[in-house]
Formats: sequence, structure tokens, C-alpha cells
Amino acid sequence: MMKTSRILGWLLLAGVVFATLAPIGLRPISHAPVSLERFGAYAAVSFLFAFGYPRRRWQILGMLVLIAGAMEAMQTLELTRHGRFGDFAVKAAGCWFGVMLAVVLAFIPASMAKAEGRA
Repeated sequence: MMKTSRILGWLLLAGVVFATLAPIGLRPISHAPVSLERFGAYAAVSFLFAFGYPRRRWQILGMLVLIAGAMEAMQTLELTRHGRFGDFAVKAAGCWFGVMLAVVLAFIPASMAKAEGRA
């Protein structure tokens, strides 16, 4: 399960990098609000990495926030894109949410085992 999470995390990160840095005409189109797209994409990537690399959760959070900031800055190099601090803040919040979700979900089985007296 962890190996699958790692592979999916890397594939999704590659997709996020493409969607973030590609010219606007090549960006995938959905009908969701763009802030929800940003938040959801980074939450999913950070969840998959935090689940796949459980001993590196805090490093993952830091690295993905740095990656989000770097990609927002790099958008200024593409004429059809723009980097904004507000967009970065939404992405950073998504990273935090994804890692926290992985932490909570990892904690639940252990607490259930204790409650049942198996721990």
C-alpha cells in the first residue's frame, strides 16, 4: 500500500508541475473553482507522500510548500501565467491538510487497537 501511495504521489506531483507551469492553453480544464483545484491537488499530493513515507511527514510538508512557492515564482517566467501569493497560500494550506489527514488516519488504527485491548 505504501509503495502504491509513493508511485501515485510522484505521478500526481508530475501532473501538478505540468498543470502549474504549462502555458494556460495546455492546462487541464475542470468546472471547479480554481482555489478548490489548487487546494485539492496539493492536499492529494501531500497525503499520498505522507502516507507513503510515514517517517518523513514533516519533511514532506516543508518540501511541498517550498515546491509550491517555487512554482508560483516560476509562473512569472511564462507569459500566459502569473504567480500570486494568494495562490501559494491556498496550495500551502492544501499541503498542510493532506499531511494532517495522513497523520490522523495513521493514528486511528493504533487508537482503535488500544481501545480493544490489543495494543
